[in-house]
Amino acid sequence: QVQLVESGGGLVQPGGSLRLSCAASRSIFSIYAMAWYRQAPGKERELVARITNGGITNYADAVKGRFTISRDNAKNTVYLQMNSLKPEDAAVYYCYAEAVTWGSWGQGTQVTVSS
Repeated sequence: QVQLVESGGGLVQPGGSLRLSCAASRSIFSIYAMAWYRQAPGKERELVARITNGGITNYADAVKGRFTISRDNAKNTVYLQMNSLKPEDAAVYYCYAEAVTWGSWGQGTQVTVSS
């Protein structure tokens, strides 16, 4: 499997931007897909964005057009660029590695959107 460490969370005003990073403990070249999930207080964890090792992406409707997921295999890192942030985007964001027979979660990074 793989260990994942998220970073880049913090406090941002509505309309602002953040870029989250997910650093993997080993090469992610052979991992089929990487994804970002988020969980707000009192809500279920939800898929935000996903990218396959072929570069195919999908996004939750709530973030489509505002968020961009990317992966840099050379750096063993996955990113989530978040633009035009809204208060409802506030949550703990988790990185997830998806393989055929296993999956691994990071510990999460807090994103707060407040004026």
